Amino acid sequence: MTADQQALLAARPDLAAIARWVEPQARVLDLGCGDGALLRYLWEAKHAPGYGIEIDAEQVVECLRNDVNVLQMDLESGLSTFRDGSFDCVVLSETLQAIHRTEQLMREMLRVGHEAIVSFPNFGHWQARLQVALGRMPVSAALPYHWYDTPNVHLCTLQDFEDFCRTLGVRVLERLVLHAGRSVNLMPNLLGSVAVYRLGRAASSAKAH
Repeated sequence: MTADQQALLAARPDLAAIARWVEPQARVLDLGCGDGALLRYLWEAKHAPGYGIEIDAEQVVECLRNDVNVLQMDLESGLSTFRDGSFDCVVLSETLQAIHRTEQLMREMLRVGHEAIVSFPNFGHWQARLQVALGRMPVSAALPYHWYDTPNVHLCTLQDFEDFCRTLGVRVLERLVLHAGRSVNLMPNLLGSVAVYRLGRAASSAKAH
């Protein structure tokens, strides 16, 4: 692993989990891919070819510098560009909370991909609860924005997200909850600040494809 790859995974522990769950040579679609660092890492470490979707023009330029295939698109418009089952894995890393049409995007992710990996900041973490109890909107390493400049529109807890998955008929295949880069197993909805989920289609949907 190169120094740049080590720095990336150290800065974003959720990406380390995502990288572990992506199979070698898997076809990957990264939604809200930023500068394409994850896709570049997956290609170099696992020979996993991928495409990124990013709306920010400056980040698209960085993707091109990283030699990453990228499309400049708005995720809110859906993924109609891609056919059913086009990818082995669709990744949405710390972008879920900034999506307005969350239900539509989740369904689309599992239409175009056989599996999905989603990570997001946990609004149920004790520090967030305490700040709300003291009359303030939470600001932390996982939630670094203030109320007036945040891109976040739909914050949730682990329990909220799992209820949401059940409503959509989405299967939770694996879950990893983190805080300060370490795995949290005891009272994860209270002590974990970031959650990473590996998701699959409902059994009936998987058979249909």
